[in-house]
Parts: sequence; C-alpha cells; structure tokens
Amino acid sequence: MHIPDGFISGSINTASAVIAVSAISYALWKLKKETYDQPHKVPLLATTAAFVFAAQMLNFPIGGGTSGHFLGAVTAAALMGPWAALIIMTLVLIIQALFFADGGITALGTNILNMGIVGGLGGCMLMRGIRAVLPVGKLGYLTSVALASWASVILASALCAVELAASQTSPLQIALPAMVATHAVIGIGEALIACAVVTAVIAAHSVILYDCPVTVSTHHSHSHDLKRTGIVIGAGMVLALTLAVLISPFASSYPDGLEKVAEDKGFIEQAASEEQVSWQHSLFPDYAVGAVEHEGISTGLAGFVGTGLVFVAGFILIKLVQRRSSVRSEA
Repeated sequence: MHIPDGFISGSINTASAVIAVSAISYALWKLKKETYDQPHKVPLLATTAAFVFAAQMLNFPIGGGTSGHFLGAVTAAALMGPWAALIIMTLVLIIQALFFADGGITALGTNILNMGIVGGLGGCMLMRGIRAVLPVGKLGYLTSVALASWASVILASALCAVELAASQTSPLQIALPAMVATHAVIGIGEALIACAVVTAVIAAHSVILYDCPVTVSTHHSHSHDLKRTGIVIGAGMVLALTLAVLISPFASSYPDGLEKVAEDKGFIEQAASEEQVSWQHSLFPDYAVGAVEHEGISTGLAGFVGTGLVFVAGFILIKLVQRRSSVRSEA
C-alpha cells in the first residue's frame, strides 16, 4: 500500500505531512515518558521495527495475480502501545522510501498518515473498543487483535482511495470499492500474522505486551524478567533476519493491492517514472543489491541491511530522545 510519487496531489501530500509531523512529535513526547523508567523498551521498540520491516518484504499471493504484504501497525501497537507503533511505522516507511525506493518521498507524509496514524493509532482504538465487548482472557484479546488488524488494513486502503479521488487520480466510486475489496482479502493475512506474533509473545513473556489483560504469573525476580525480555528481543531479531534474508527471496512477485488496482483501473501511468521521482539516490531499489547478480542473494542482502538499519535507527532515535529529556531535567 506504499503510495509512490505521482498518485497524490501536492496539496494533499503537504497537508498529510503536517498532520504526520504533529502526530510524530507528540508520539516522541509520549514515548520519552514511557521509556524513562523502562529502558528495556528501547531495544524492544527497535526489534519490533526491524520485524515489521522484514515481514513487509514477504508479499503473499491473494489470487487474481495480486499480492499483499503485512502492515504491522496493530501488531506493533499490541506489543509496544499506539504511540510507539506510530514511531515504528514512521521509521520503517522513511527507510523504505530513502533506501529501497518503496513509497514516494513526496508521499511520505501521506503513507505515514495512512499506515501509521490510521493503521496504528486507529487500529489500536479499534482493538480496545472490540476488547471491551468481548470476554476477558486470551481468546477475547487475540480476537480483538485479529479483528483490529484486519480492519486497520481496510481503513488505510479506504483513506488511500479518498486521497486518490481528491487528487483526481481515480474517481471515488471506482477507487474505493476496488481498494477495499482487495485489501479486505489482504487483511485476512494481516490478522493471521498478528495473532501468531502476539500468541508467541504471550507464551514467551506476556508481561512485555502493552496493556495485555491475559493473566500471568508474576512470581519472578526483576533480573529474571529482564533476562526473559532479553531472550524475546534476541529471538525477535533472529526471526526478523531470517525473514529478511532467507524467506524474502521467495516472496510473491505479483503486484501488491494498490499497484494492481492502479493497473486494473487505468491510473498506473500516473506514477512518477524512474527519471521523475523526487529521490533518485536509493541504494537498494526494489530491495536488491545492484552489484549482486543472483536475485535471491541480492534480495537477502538488501533485507539484511534494511533490517539492521531499522533496528539501529530505532535504538538511536529513542536513546537521543531520552538523553535530551535527561539534559533538560538536569538543567
């Protein structure tokens, strides 16, 4: 669902960027408070961001010559909270756009609005609302994660359709049903992946989940909890790197939901050409290392670099926010 340059008008991209920057600024302020007394959240956030990046490389076929990929916003919110989810999605989208030519630079604010704010914050609100009417416990919690994950993909695609219509790229009566129908199927894969991830974390160390109602035993020392958290972080990075390096070369080559809709509805030509894109310095366009001829190895290497970049960027960003906070408090 990454919108390329050319699909969305300059005025809408500008307005979206203003909204995105405002939300990100507030999210960083909230995150600074949340991580001040919980330093373990810093590597957790970086690991979650790395996993989302790696999982998004795995396009899966949904039929009709179309593929979908993991969004991850609700999964990130379930693990780290809504504001951390927004920062995670922002980091992933920025690195994808700058280094992998996945999503246009001019449309970056719009992509953050759709996938980070609507997908992450909106999805988290849905998750809490659904959870409120379901029985307390693991089944109710996982059901809320699944339904919110599915709905987050549909909401983000619906907003994308509205943006396309407002930009006069495709009429709303054409773009909206096509986008929603396609992404309703993609959302099923989203829900399954989200449930699998959250179930694994519940089994491993549920205490690190954000606002998780599942009852767990807490008769462990602080050092024991930190050790288990470290194990989860290590396992998360191993999983992310495995997906990016070993599994991503086998991802579906079919166009994703937005690209397929653009092809079928006749506005794919409005995407900026390679010579027209606003940023032409991506090191790994299309998730490939140009110097490596073997396609699978090239994709795996690009995935390894991208996963590492996202982890390091997330870790450094939150550390900088914490450091700035401590400097101000000392002053």
